[in-house]
Amino acid sequence: MILEHEIPNGSKLYFGNSAKLKREIEKVASEVLYAKEFEEILTPIFSYHQHKSIADERELIKINDEYNNSISLRADSTIDVVRIIQKRLGRNTEHKKWFYIQPVFRYPTEEQYQVGVEFIGEKNLASVLNIAIEIFDKLDASALVQISNMKIPRLIVSIFDELTLDDFRHVNIEKFLNLGIEWLEKLVYLQHLEQLDELLRLVPQSIKEELYKMRDLCSEIGCKNSVLAPLYYAEMLYYDELYFRIIDKNEVYASGGRYDTSEVSSVGFAIYTDALVDMISK
Repeated sequence: MILEHEIPNGSKLYFGNSAKLKREIEKVASEVLYAKEFEEILTPIFSYHQHKSIADERELIKINDEYNNSISLRADSTIDVVRIIQKRLGRNTEHKKWFYIQPVFRYPTEEQYQVGVEFIGEKNLASVLNIAIEIFDKLDASALVQISNMKIPRLIVSIFDELTLDDFRHVNIEKFLNLGIEWLEKLVYLQHLEQLDELLRLVPQSIKEELYKMRDLCSEIGCKNSVLAPLYYAEMLYYDELYFRIIDKNEVYASGGRYDTSEVSSVGFAIYTDALVDMISK
């Protein structure tokens, strides 16, 4: 029996102080983004193209339109924003810097509020990472910036037949160390920029190039309260290279990276408003 006061598991309820705090986060973020010449966009809740954003289609909440075409509730905003700007609004605007404040939905009843940013045609991830850091600073929300590169696990898998991407998804450190490869062992324990010089002399050239990108990104944000995580990997359909998460303990408060769509390289991030409300309220 479902009681009158019950709400679906994973859905959100804000009232009083929590609603006020949520609105304050969105206000601070929008003020920072407008000052950086970003414009706001709100995309439809329903989409025909969410399967291009989500690795596991079982996470989509699907229905059919009046012509029996499959549509989904918005489970991710990035691809829809870029597609709508390029394909639908392209004749009306040349603007490349956009942000959105809206929820996404995952099966069966998960609801997540986000502040998202997309800089279309930009390749330098620091251009948006520094904005994310500024928003967190203005909210007095202290967290750690973790810098990764999705290409590095894929390159390592191409070198060692014994390893698969699942080993990186599940952080199978013992398997990495059992290979007895000096540079791979040092890569496992790499966290700080000062450890990087010695490692760069040992790794294969293809991996060295990707580590340089991580080093440069860290330098461009001043390496303030940041760590390197070169073996972090999460399967995503669009983030394909440099990637960052803003974390504290086991909670992720924001993430973003570089991605390619329709032969255009872009950068972006999302702040997870619900998690940030919990952090600040505590």
